Amino acid sequence: MADKIQQDHNAPVLVIGLGRFGASVAGQLVKQGREVLAIERNPDLVQKWSGLLTHVVEADATNIEALRQLGAQEFSSAVVGVGTSIESSVLITVNLVDLGIEHLWVKAITPSHGKILTRIGANHVIYPEADAGVRTAHLVGGRMLDFIEFDDGFAIVKMYPPKETQGFTLAESQVRAKYGVTIVGVKTPGEDFTYAQPNTKVTHRDVLIVSGHTELLERFAARP
Repeated sequence: MADKIQQDHNAPVLVIGLGRFGASVAGQLVKQGREVLAIERNPDLVQKWSGLLTHVVEADATNIEALRQLGAQEFSSAVVGVGTSIESSVLITVNLVDLGIEHLWVKAITPSHGKILTRIGANHVIYPEADAGVRTAHLVGGRMLDFIEFDDGFAIVKMYPPKETQGFTLAESQVRAKYGVTIVGVKTPGEDFTYAQPNTKVTHRDVLIVSGHTELLERFAARP
């Protein structure tokens, strides 16, 4: 089983559409050492990315025969970054489902678009603009440095420590009892990340990794 997980983790990925989102995903995958086959019908974008990604092919992914000829059915994971046309996005997704690709990450423009994608078989629907907007709103306050929210309202944040935690151990500041959030770890500049213990002392230079319900995290991060 471990070998299967490792093999899937390193398996090549099919990326369709090299706009900002698709190109960003493809570029990051290549940085992580993953092999990428990118399909794009705009010849200018194909030329732009041909020397930077593993394989870049000019083709129309709304044509299932074109996908078959490129061996799309051999991939277990695919990302659809097409966003300018909902019709194209849906057609491409249907093609990939029909080809039996197991894991599909598809960019959605609107909630209704996302609902259609889910119904036709996309098991990972992504809203890049909306997600980025929500994340930015949480970061604007200044104390949070990063914010990741899950579907059930649970989140993990990286943040500066409120003054009431500085100079105290976690047992002394009683953050969980007061605010209902959990300090998972503490990162001091120049030192290794450490998982939080009751005797971990927080300084003004530290960065905290904190988990909990979004509203409770917001309340904790709002402390001076």
